[in-house]
Amino acid sequence: MGFLSRIGEGFKRTGNFFKDSWQELKKVRWPNRKELTSYTIVVIVTVVVVALYLYVIDLGLTQLVELIMG
Repeated sequence: MGFLSRIGEGFKRTGNFFKDSWQELKKVRWPNRKELTSYTIVVIVTVVVVALYLYVIDLGLTQLVELIMG
């Protein structure tokens, strides 16, 4: 297989990739505004809960290290 045919094959595969990606995007069921709002609230609440949990763990470990060291 020559160099130019390998380049042509690469362009063909790239074109097929974008064509297949576009076909898959047409199958996606996008959330409506109400669903999107509820999903966003769930994500924000989850992030806040995890951040508070990690803060408490960090605070506890800091106190423990200070108790041991000092």
